Amino acid sequence: MAETVTPSGTTTTTGHLLASLDPLLREWLPRQRWFAGKGRPVTGFTPVAVTELLPPDARLGLYHLLLRVHQPPVLGAPPHPGDCYQLLIGVREALPPRLAPALIGHVTDGPLAGRTVYEALYDSRPAEVLLEALRTRARVGGLRFERDTDQEIREGLVARLMTAEQSNSSIVYGDTFILKLLRRVVPGVNPDLEIPLALAREGCARVPAPTAWLHADVDAESYVLAVLQPFVNGASDGWELALRELAKGEDFVAEARALGRATAEVHTALARALPTVTLGQAQLRSLVDGMTERLEAAVQAVPVLRPYEQGLRSAFTALDDLAAEGRTWTAQRIHGDLHLGQCLRSPSGQWSLIDFEGEPSRPLAERRMPQPLVRDIAGMLRSFDYAAHSANQPAPDWAHRCRAAYCSGYAEVAGRDPRTDPVMLRAFETDKAVYEVVYEARHRPDWLPVPLSAIHRLATSDPSDPT
Repeated sequence: MAETVTPSGTTTTTGHLLASLDPLLREWLPRQRWFAGKGRPVTGFTPVAVTELLPPDARLGLYHLLLRVHQPPVLGAPPHPGDCYQLLIGVREALPPRLAPALIGHVTDGPLAGRTVYEALYDSRPAEVLLEALRTRARVGGLRFERDTDQEIREGLVARLMTAEQSNSSIVYGDTFILKLLRRVVPGVNPDLEIPLALAREGCARVPAPTAWLHADVDAESYVLAVLQPFVNGASDGWELALRELAKGEDFVAEARALGRATAEVHTALARALPTVTLGQAQLRSLVDGMTERLEAAVQAVPVLRPYEQGLRSAFTALDDLAAEGRTWTAQRIHGDLHLGQCLRSPSGQWSLIDFEGEPSRPLAERRMPQPLVRDIAGMLRSFDYAAHSANQPAPDWAHRCRAAYCSGYAEVAGRDPRTDPVMLRAFETDKAVYEVVYEARHRPDWLPVPLSAIHRLATSDPSDPT
């Protein structure tokens, strides 16, 4: 039977605890912005690990839960064991008004009967417990709090939860650190820790070096659960900054060029830090097949794509033709989900890249595979396009200038302009735009014209000219 592990080393069965939380979590989980299974009911839970961080008989209790969430299968999808989520559950007699948004519910039976449970990250005290555990390199049950001992973690930093996250949660401590707590977790090496650690070893200042991190060891498998990094105080993310400049009618060319240089510095450091591979015809065929399959599925899901299908497919066949002629490409570790929102500009003007988790919906093994560099570049080019179409008056010329400046800035550092590989760049940008069409059709229909404008351009353009 699963066990609840307490700091003192004693154990109690988790059955009654989870049974009492079950009806509350079934209602609460689907409402969370980071819950991936929206639209399907939660039918049950399997505990992966339950750890008591503060005993519930005190004024404040705190549980760390790794729960596998069961839901009805997606129609036509293969069987799935259920996603595993990380939860921090606080326990109080009653919630003060400031914690009302954090309410999960009132427990009616089991060991917590009569108590109130809530999302603990809203509460500064539980958040500070996490930081203290990282500072002291604590071990609690299967949880391992690790840190870089060359970096100082001061005591007494006040915690506050950030509310702008989507797929994860973040806590800022004072103006010094930010803790990214992963919500949907899988066992294995997580690139959101692996890549920043590798870049830190290379002395790459474009990515904040991890200060501390949290692992869980469960049944011979290791999960990365959280990463603590320096907080860039006063920074603006690239998306917000671009929209502000657009609203004022200001140019963004200088920033786009600087962002291109920053991207190239990160790519160059990653090529030194981690292995690179050569992609030949067999590897490119697999890449093209994946792009083609995603296009075919998208056309079925969003029929408005049908008139563009052949033109879009030509972007992929052109790449396949080059591979058949013997052309090869170098692949390496990359960001994997690069866009303006993954970039921070400090008050001094320095650009940093953050969030190396990759696309969370993709399998971990895929996110850790070496990729052509232009995959990142295509993502950023699409982001400029999105920003330009988000203004009150769409500004396609603004996007075109930013795209050109970004590629020029990249070339200044890398020694090679991404536009000199137009077939590969067009293929990746097409693949990204197809994904965007499906996403917007499902989640934000009002935004569908944004990727469709790119679809029209990509489907009718010369395969050797992606811009």
